[in-house]
Amino acid sequence: MELRVLRYFLAVAREENITAAAGVLHITQPTLSKQLMDLENELGKQLFIRGKRKITLTEEGMFLRKRAQEIVELADKTQSEFLSNEEMISGDIYIGGGETDAMRIVAKTAKELQKNYPGIKYHLYSGNAQDVTERLDKGLLDFGILIGSSNLNKYDYLKLPVTDTWGLLMKKDSPLAEKDIISSEDLKGIPLIVSIQALKNNELSGWSGYNFEDLNIVATYNLVYNASLMVDEGLGYVLTLDKLVNTAGKSKFCFIPLKPKLEANLYIVWKKYQVFSKATEKFIDVLQSLL
Repeated sequence: MELRVLRYFLAVAREENITAAAGVLHITQPTLSKQLMDLENELGKQLFIRGKRKITLTEEGMFLRKRAQEIVELADKTQSEFLSNEEMISGDIYIGGGETDAMRIVAKTAKELQKNYPGIKYHLYSGNAQDVTERLDKGLLDFGILIGSSNLNKYDYLKLPVTDTWGLLMKKDSPLAEKDIISSEDLKGIPLIVSIQALKNNELSGWSGYNFEDLNIVATYNLVYNASLMVDEGLGYVLTLDKLVNTAGKSKFCFIPLKPKLEANLYIVWKKYQVFSKATEKFIDVLQSLL
């Protein structure tokens, strides 16, 4: 498979129309159609279902789209690193992480670097720990921000000088909003919206002393913004980390911490034996100076 053909394939998958994709790619429709047929013949799989007005992907096509996106991103990232000026440090830094206030440390590091190296650009990817480590392993990210220490064995890392605190996000007119702390007993019976990662890692079951099966979990989430909309509509309470949703001023929400206090350590990680570009080397140097 040629990289050029994968770009053609992604354009057609995006536009859902060969004529439109050919226009975007500045090639003729017959040329594009032939390239797609050759790709299907090479793989021995049908990638598209060709309708009168719209092209849709088969199951094999959807699988290839995911892989093609990863291959193209990695190729572009590699090319960018080679093309960066040897004397004037520039280039792209790819950082992934879940929703956490620790991203402020990344922002401060980038701001400090910007003073001397304005040619460095930053690309942020939001996802849970599984998403981030998968992209790290494939070389699509330079760094990842991980919450907790369960995924550290195969990475080099720095522990960040901050922690996130677990608690309950709710509307300010909720019955529990008058409390100063949330105990494990308070969780029994109320409708809960819980992090998928927290469920998988049993981060909260040890704190509570009982299984999550005993709780009334009405929904799960991987990023908290959508979960906060469910709270706003009255579906339930979100078990989450602090500082992720605005609770100040005229906000509808409030956050009440758990007791006993439950905190999560935060780490910035990268692949072991990773060969850094000059831009990523400078990022690590400045980050360490700020810690």
